Amino acid sequence: MGENGDKVQTSDLHTKICEQIEYYFGDHNLPRDRFLKQQITLDDGWVPLETMIKFNRLSKLTTDFPTIIEALKKSKTGLLEISEEESKIRRSPAKPLPEINEDYKNSIQKRSVYIKGFPIDASLDDIKAWLENKGSVENIHMRKTFQKAFKGSIFIVFNTDEAAKKFLEEKSYKYKDTEMIVLAREEYFAKKNEQRKQHKSDVKAKSRQDKEEAQKQAEEAEKKSLEEKIGCLLKFSGDLDDKTSREDVHALFQSHGEIEWIDFSRGSKEGTVLFRSQAKEILEKAKAANDNLQLKEKDVNWELLEGETEMEALKKIMEGKQESFNKRKNKDGRKFKGKGRGGKGNDNSPKKKIQFQGKKKTFDSSDEECEMEEGSPEKEAVVAKEPANDGSKNGTETSGSPKKRSLEDKVDEEPASKQSKTDAGDQ
Repeated sequence: MGENGDKVQTSDLHTKICEQIEYYFGDHNLPRDRFLKQQITLDDGWVPLETMIKFNRLSKLTTDFPTIIEALKKSKTGLLEISEEESKIRRSPAKPLPEINEDYKNSIQKRSVYIKGFPIDASLDDIKAWLENKGSVENIHMRKTFQKAFKGSIFIVFNTDEAAKKFLEEKSYKYKDTEMIVLAREEYFAKKNEQRKQHKSDVKAKSRQDKEEAQKQAEEAEKKSLEEKIGCLLKFSGDLDDKTSREDVHALFQSHGEIEWIDFSRGSKEGTVLFRSQAKEILEKAKAANDNLQLKEKDVNWELLEGETEMEALKKIMEGKQESFNKRKNKDGRKFKGKGRGGKGNDNSPKKKIQFQGKKKTFDSSDEECEMEEGSPEKEAVVAKEPANDGSKNGTETSGSPKKRSLEDKVDEEPASKQSKTDAGDQ
């Protein structure tokens, strides 16, 4: 490569070094980067270059101190200062961090844009290259799944409202041959909220429809069951002995037909018998065998039920059968529970207290939610056994980072302002 080519390459490297380090100390990353925030408290804001080269993306560019110093000396932003011995750097005290208040958050919102359509194997550098000449960008957040896979969508924060507005005015963007979806951040969240409401409405409607269908099927099944039992009811009444029981009724008909249910209580003066076949035939057989057909030597009026009276009696019997079944089921359940763990037979066993692990997440589209890249030395130490991920593949260091709820087609992510921030990619 010729001399001019070497100069261009060196200049390009210097530019990348400046962008990377100025991102680390920039308004967007520094308030969220716990590791770097801790470092600047140790020596009046100064951070040794020895520490800086442990940041993944910077170390990929260079670990040579003179090269880093030479690059920073060319910066025109005035954001950083270099120590006299040229071994440390810090954010200039003349450029204090902005106060994180509602005005600042609103400013971030106005400058934030959602873009979808990137391939899931796109890297941060691929996205930066695509954004080149499309406006000055303060931050890029590559959105990911719980499994840390890139979702193909990003949030970006432009340096100015005007840059964001100009970017949004362009109606059509493509990444290679793919049409991109581009929305202002507020518009994106408005659509997601609308989709969420619609989804909840659809779920409720589906649940209501399923319940109505289940009720309809239950009613049809009940009707069919009742229709199958038409003609099987026999009502009896009279001045019955107080000691008359269902067993007496059963003994009277057991040789003539199979009884399914007897609706009668001791002391009552009337009751109903449900046979498994036609009551008329069974009654005729019983009368043929016993002309009087008495209960406890008491005369009884035997009546075959028909029409609405029969249907009402059938419903009452079916309800009684179900209630009896439920009582037996509950009784069996209590017995089982008493013998098992946690029952009366195990009162002295230690009881484990189940504690909810983790933090309930809340989502608010008004909170600032963009970040660049994670993976500062602090988190690298936690995952030292895993290969470092500097964004060369997906653009974001995720080791040890808080999990985020998926935004894509479901729900909103946790705002980045509520998360810890570590090693950043550049802008």
